[in-house]
Amino acid sequence: MVNPLVRKLEYGARLSDEEKGLLESLIAGAEDVDGHQDLISEGDAPAHVHVVLKGFACRYKTLPDGGRQIMAWLVPGDFCDLHVSLLGEMDHSISTLTPSTIAFLPRDRLDVLTENRPTLAHALWWATLVDEAVLREWLVTMGRRPAHRQIAHMFCEVRVRLGAVGMADDDTMDFPLSQTDLADSAGLSAVHVNRVIQQLRDDGLISWRGHVLKVLDVAGLEALAGFNPNYLHLGGAAVAEGARAAVAGWR
Repeated sequence: MVNPLVRKLEYGARLSDEEKGLLESLIAGAEDVDGHQDLISEGDAPAHVHVVLKGFACRYKTLPDGGRQIMAWLVPGDFCDLHVSLLGEMDHSISTLTPSTIAFLPRDRLDVLTENRPTLAHALWWATLVDEAVLREWLVTMGRRPAHRQIAHMFCEVRVRLGAVGMADDDTMDFPLSQTDLADSAGLSAVHVNRVIQQLRDDGLISWRGHVLKVLDVAGLEALAGFNPNYLHLGGAAVAEGARAAVAGWR
C-alpha cells in the first residue's frame, strides 16, 4: 500500500522513485500514540515535525473557561506543524483525536532534504498552502453556514481527503471521532450536533454506525453543504506544475 504521505504529496509535485524513497526513510520510525494525547502544546518550542500516518489528530486552542476549539482535522498524510518552527513557539496545541500512528521527523534532517531537493520542497510548500486553504474554508463554514450545512460540509471534506490517500472505499470510511469532537470543531453544542446527525440520517444522506461513516447520497450531501472541493487542490501534480511554470514565466 502506498504511504499516505507520499500519496498526498504526489498531488503537489511529480516525485521520482528516489524522492519517494527518501520520504519513506524519513517516516520509518513512526510511533503509535493513544487517542487524546497532546503531540505538542501551546507555548512549546517544536523540535520535530509530526506527520499523521494513521488515525485522526487536530489543531486546537483551549479557552480561558476550559472550552476547546478545534481548528483543523489532521488525517493520514497530513503534516501537523511543517513550518511552525520559524515562529519559535507554538501558538496552538496539536493532539490526537483517536489512537494514531505518528512519524516524528527531525527538523534538521527535513531542512537538509528540502534544500537539496527542490521538487520535494515544492511539494511541502504545496501541502502548507492547502492547509491554509482548508482553514479559510472552515472560517467560511463557521461564519456563514448554518449548523446542518456545517456538519454536512465537514463530512464532504473528510470523504474527499481520506479518499485522496486511499483511506475511503466506495464512500465508506473509518471515522472514529465523537459527536463532542464534531461539536468542538463546529462551535456547536453536543446536543445540537446530535440533532443534526439524526436529521442527516433521516434524510438518507449518511449512515454512521460505530466508527464507520458512509455517505449514502454524495450529490445530496454536497448540495446541502454547498461543497466545492476546489480548495483541496487535488487536481494532481500536472496542474501544480503548470501553475509553477506560469509563476516562473512572470519572473
